[in-house]
Amino acid sequence: MSGKETYDAAIMEQEQKLTKKDLRGVYNTWYFSTELSNSYERLQALAFCNAISKPLRKLYKDDEKYKNALKRHLQFYNSEGTFGCMIHGIVLSMEEQKAGGAEIPGEVITGIKTGLMGPMAGIGDTIIWGTLKAIILALACTFAMQGQSLGALVPFLFPLSGYLIGWYCLTLGYKVGKDSIMKVMQSGLINDIITGSSILGLFMMGALSSSYVKVKTVLQFSMENTTEPIVLQNILDQILPGMLPLAVIFGIYYYFTHKGANYNKVIFGLLGISLLCALLGILG
Repeated sequence: MSGKETYDAAIMEQEQKLTKKDLRGVYNTWYFSTELSNSYERLQALAFCNAISKPLRKLYKDDEKYKNALKRHLQFYNSEGTFGCMIHGIVLSMEEQKAGGAEIPGEVITGIKTGLMGPMAGIGDTIIWGTLKAIILALACTFAMQGQSLGALVPFLFPLSGYLIGWYCLTLGYKVGKDSIMKVMQSGLINDIITGSSILGLFMMGALSSSYVKVKTVLQFSMENTTEPIVLQNILDQILPGMLPLAVIFGIYYYFTHKGANYNKVIFGLLGISLLCALLGILG
């Protein structure tokens, strides 16, 4: 290859290179429109295609190639919106390579995209919606119950943290390309994050349970030789403070693990038992 050809190839590669501004546009479009175009046939496909349509136009100057790229990404797509952004980065990286002349069939890009939907959804649902959201909202409720105005602001930490995590995932996917998921998985980073998040979530739920689950008995026993009645609650507190709330928590946990997660039965069951015990003078 002559010097001029090398220079022309370098210029072409530079023109096709996506910038941080391009990636930011993709992410903002996706972040604010993820669930707006859902359908039973393709779910998030239209939002995905719309988010990356401008970078695809920048990569594919030829109209026919651009149309083919759009058709590739109008196929069924459904994943978690935050950690799933890594898929956007990987797809853009592969499309950039393909537009630059790499031998990457369109079916390979679609196959990798489809294959990553499930794993990314599992990771994102566990960390973002199952752990992070619960912790932030529980923290907000704590401040609100104490009458602090900070409780109204804490919930905004959830969309803010989700936005930052999603942006990091997209840029990571773009930088590392199609091998990013394998490298992250093999490093054990995701497993460590999930384990740490689960431990933190359980710790927070335990702390909140001990603070907000209030169960006390008003049973008293009078003895002939004593003037002061024996208060059952005092005896239980001497054995283990918070024994009754702990028993309720373990009872609910046992029900969930052995009878299934039927929340309505638990709610109405607790209401019924509480009313019955109050009428009988057992709980107060």
